[in-house]
Amino acid sequence: MRLECIDNVKEMEILGKSILGDDGQILLKAGITITDRYLEKLKNLGVYYIYIKDERLEDIKVEDEELTELKQYAIKSLSRVVKNVSLNGEKEVRESVEKVQSLVEYILENKDVDKSLNDIKTYDNYTYIHCLDTSIMATFLAASLNIEKDKIKELATGAVLHDVGKTKISNKIINKTGRLTQEEFNEIRKHPIYGKDILEKKFYMSDIVLNTVLQHHERVDGRGYPYGLSGNNISKYGRIVAICDVYDAVSSDRCYRKRFSPSEAYELVLAGSGNAFDENMIVKFRNTFSVYPLGVKVDLSNGLSGYVSGQNSGYPDRPIIRIFDDYNQSSYKELNLLEITNVTIRGLS
Repeated sequence: MRLECIDNVKEMEILGKSILGDDGQILLKAGITITDRYLEKLKNLGVYYIYIKDERLEDIKVEDEELTELKQYAIKSLSRVVKNVSLNGEKEVRESVEKVQSLVEYILENKDVDKSLNDIKTYDNYTYIHCLDTSIMATFLAASLNIEKDKIKELATGAVLHDVGKTKISNKIINKTGRLTQEEFNEIRKHPIYGKDILEKKFYMSDIVLNTVLQHHERVDGRGYPYGLSGNNISKYGRIVAICDVYDAVSSDRCYRKRFSPSEAYELVLAGSGNAFDENMIVKFRNTFSVYPLGVKVDLSNGLSGYVSGQNSGYPDRPIIRIFDDYNQSSYKELNLLEITNVTIRGLS
């Protein structure tokens, strides 16, 4: 299937990947025929890219049914917890954590990063998809760092709950489109503390979970918050989630800014190596995640356009590109940008 800008999607094309709402329910199910009404609805929800079935790219698989179902359950659980965190008892939170850890178990067994990331975010479900995607990224990064499975599960739990402290902050501040006052900014900077307090006092979470939540905005050069910790004074779990949180956040549209392009988001994270982020972890990040998702169309420096059909491990900006013949769309050639070094990607098509 291909990942297509919604402005380029045509009526009667077939949706390739289900789109989930903020409560984990399916807004549009994979296999449905796209209509103008659906496209208008998705645009209103803030959807910019969707997966479309394309027989030319049928060998490109971005997700399987079991993974979709696990994500669906995780979002439903997370939605209930975040919306009602002050009312939830320990039992409901534990049930939600179990669903997240089932997802982690599946991911660790399959370890296919290209099938696990790139969830489609809508304006309504941003909070939950962002937290889930951050958790999934942290799972892959922790696995590449050879962290034990049980500790990865705790890390993933902390990652999926990393912004729970924002429930204690006024929505007027959280959703403000203009510049924050110093007082408002200071309040935002307290959300890691609020989150730790909620999880520690009401739900008795582990130290790994608590440190992940408390430290995801700390930076190795000491310029983060809430405590300005530096270097190894930040737990490795906090350092992992700090990287994944930033990458996923800047890759998404927010009320106060537009999303970064894939390459811009990647370069922002890499540029933080050794100052904002742990240098060794950034090396692992680069070897784990790719810049351009499978199925997306890109423009090349040689004037051609094509679809990302494969990745090269350790070379995130040098994927394999499938280019179709203008006169015969069933005929194509593939350019491996790792081998053809004089051709680069200029951007999304």
